[in-house]
Amino acid sequence: MTIHLSKRPLLTRLFLSRQERRLRAGWRLAGQFLLMVVFFLILGIPLGLLMLVFPSLPGEAILLASTLISFLAITASVYLARRFLDRRSFGSLGLGWNPQAAADLLYGVMVAGLMMGLIFLVEWAAGWLRVDGFAWQSESWPRVLIECTLIAFVFMLVGWHEELLSRGYWLQNLGVGLNLGWGVSLSSALFALAHAANPNVSWEALLGLFAAGLFLAYGYLRTQQLWLPIGLHIGWNFFEGTVFGFPVSGSLFYRLIRHSVSGPELITGGDFGPEAGLIVLPMMVLGAGLIYWFTRHRREARIASRDEQDYG
Repeated sequence: MTIHLSKRPLLTRLFLSRQERRLRAGWRLAGQFLLMVVFFLILGIPLGLLMLVFPSLPGEAILLASTLISFLAITASVYLARRFLDRRSFGSLGLGWNPQAAADLLYGVMVAGLMMGLIFLVEWAAGWLRVDGFAWQSESWPRVLIECTLIAFVFMLVGWHEELLSRGYWLQNLGVGLNLGWGVSLSSALFALAHAANPNVSWEALLGLFAAGLFLAYGYLRTQQLWLPIGLHIGWNFFEGTVFGFPVSGSLFYRLIRHSVSGPELITGGDFGPEAGLIVLPMMVLGAGLIYWFTRHRREARIASRDEQDYG
């Protein structure tokens, strides 16, 4: 028998969903955030102490360790929150694995690679980009392969945990607690703000990252799975930073192509990278068109399809 909202105790209305014995979406999001902070502290403090004791640790080791900490903290907090606060399976976030998931992942990487390649070609053709050299001209091939493998691994971890959090836990809980539009918008805004402390950040960069959040959310909405946005994210970072040599959200990583960009920052994004420039917008439109084409035979995905009766 349905219990009318007005007859429920105040604390029950405040903390529990209307139709399920679980916390409301806002409290679930707060719980996941607190779990994430705790895991970051537990895992991050030893790394900080190690850096104090050994200040000359290689940059690659620090990058790998910090990325692993983020991967573990976010994955563990989302798993626990999904299982015990949401009362849903971890896989229900859109992590079911099958041949289509593998195709989504690979397609996302390829689309992002095409987008970044076109940005490189446009800037080079416009005279805004000058190629200064290539990694293999000054380093041995084994060294190049090791560096590329390491950074590819780092970007795979980043693609996983940032999409698990942003298009997974944030978007889906906000979508259930509010509505789809607010879920996409707020999760994209949070995604942008999560990069607010990056080097060379600006308001243009934050707007570009917000647009990137919308673009990645589109990949989730078309498939109701996270594999396509994870592939897009991995490919975006790897091709942008390692293959074509641009800064990735303000940071420089190992680059196969070493170049200098001198074009207008409003278009190229300057030292932050293409995310901060207008040049990325038509590429996102192209990428969205390719996503639509790839998913054209699938039913339109809707964020609340698994929880039609749950209003947060």
